Amino acid sequence: MSPPTPTPSSPLRSWTFWVGLVGLLAILAPFAPALDRRAYDLLSSRLRNEGEDSSVVLVGIDEATERQYPEPHALWHRHLGTAFEALAQAGPRAVGVDINLPDRSFDSVQAGGDAALLKGIVLLRHACPLVLGLTVQGDGSLRPLYAPFRTAAGPGGLGLVEWQVDTDGVVRRFGERFEGQREALPTLAGQLARALERPVRSGWLDYRHAAPVAYMPLQQVVDGYRNGRVEELRRAFAGRVVLVGSVLPFVDRHFQVVDLNGWGEDNRRFAPGVLLHVQAVRNLLGAGPLGGIPRLAVLALTLLCLLAGTFLGRQVLKGGAALGLALALLGAAVGGCFLEGILLPPTLPGAGLVSGYLVRVVWGTVRRQRESARLKRVFGGYVSPPILKEILAGRIDPGLDGERAFLCVLFSDVRGYTTLSEGLEPEAIIGVLNRYFDRMAPLIHAFGGSVDSYMGDGIMAHFGHPGAQENPCQAAFESSKAMLGALKELNRELASEGQPELRIGIGLHAGDAVVGHIGSKERHEYTAIGDTVNVASRVEGLTKDAGHPLVLTEAVAQRLDGREALVPLGPRALKGHTPLPVFGWSPKE
Repeated sequence: MSPPTPTPSSPLRSWTFWVGLVGLLAILAPFAPALDRRAYDLLSSRLRNEGEDSSVVLVGIDEATERQYPEPHALWHRHLGTAFEALAQAGPRAVGVDINLPDRSFDSVQAGGDAALLKGIVLLRHACPLVLGLTVQGDGSLRPLYAPFRTAAGPGGLGLVEWQVDTDGVVRRFGERFEGQREALPTLAGQLARALERPVRSGWLDYRHAAPVAYMPLQQVVDGYRNGRVEELRRAFAGRVVLVGSVLPFVDRHFQVVDLNGWGEDNRRFAPGVLLHVQAVRNLLGAGPLGGIPRLAVLALTLLCLLAGTFLGRQVLKGGAALGLALALLGAAVGGCFLEGILLPPTLPGAGLVSGYLVRVVWGTVRRQRESARLKRVFGGYVSPPILKEILAGRIDPGLDGERAFLCVLFSDVRGYTTLSEGLEPEAIIGVLNRYFDRMAPLIHAFGGSVDSYMGDGIMAHFGHPGAQENPCQAAFESSKAMLGALKELNRELASEGQPELRIGIGLHAGDAVVGHIGSKERHEYTAIGDTVNVASRVEGLTKDAGHPLVLTEAVAQRLDGREALVPLGPRALKGHTPLPVFGWSPKE
């Protein structure tokens, strides 16, 4: 009997499928921000096309500066004032100062220092836009700046120099909204952009064309001005934005994605924070930081990837290769967007692809297992386990063409069935036969045989297909002996119940036969046909007069491990067939 093919159901209509899908995404979602940051780092370093960018110049306070000016930084008023005067003469486009200027007067320690620094601020402020940096104190408030310096900076002349640092300690984004602050706080880079009438937009720092930063130490600026080398300073700074800040080791340092160091420092990724301001200013003077994708667009893309993943998961092997190609295409799309100045977060869409594929594969596996269990429950009583196993594994061709195989065919029949049926009610006869079949069928299956069919009180079984056996004849012989042994136990039970005992005859023959689905397309069964089957049926009939409950042909006997217990019965005539030598076997009493 051929089991019906179940109608496949769509996973999109299964609540279990969606629960699994949402559950897997919920597990992956917390990792998305960290993975997106890693993707940004990789794109920034691998797709960087380093060019020439002299729009921003850095004037740095380095270790050589400290050696030349050994007094504390709080007393550098005159040096800074001179540097600001020098920059005012050099004609920069704008100047940003990333230095903690004093919050009070130090004239009591260094007379005239406040005036010198104030003079430099005023001169520079009149020469070009100037923004002085402000920092945040431990309590979240802005660090105060000495009032005359604040006043000299003028409107728009102050900007925050703090950065939003990611959980892994790396700075990747520019913005003016800080955690814990209700309102946006103007930043150093933002104020410079506003002064130069450029829009201020938040986003991921764009390193696509980031060149090493042009650099000049602070003391070189001061010495050049004091020694009359103003033209040299003009060549270095004229028309450019200048940032002044510290590049000292372990002072205002941040982990950065791309090395912008232009002066040969070894510790390049743990770089001075002023370099971040340089790159932010570069971005704001150009096309701006990298733009992001709206969240709804990312969610829509993730949903599309989910659906694509479920489609690919229909076939595990081909779907796995297609999944790899889909992920590669997604990676190419992310890279292409990055080159166009758009940062497409790849994690959620990628997780959608993988989640859809995995959940579809798992869902399909579970569905197949459940369907297999259902078929076993429904058809286990109609199809022999070895056959059902092959059908479920897809190794039996559902077509109508047969397959030639070497088989040992077993026929068994209940002796005196007609007489037995005359003395019992039909229900009692069926009950006895079912008890008999319940004992016999498992013994056939235990030795690798397949029950082909039940014919009234008879059984037809074959050994050797489906699934190859080392010696089908030996398996059939051992199964037959076990059946006769089980019959003794059954007869003892029947006798104790006052019911007549059963006697059976078993015939065995081996040879080639055709095995497969026999019948029409609408109704067919899996069986064996051929001369081997016919001979086995005739041999079983010999047990009526042979004096042995088990009779087998020479073709079977010659393949057995031992023939000592076999009784030669000589050639016997078979209906519709030439005589064949046969052997008998009886269990010991």
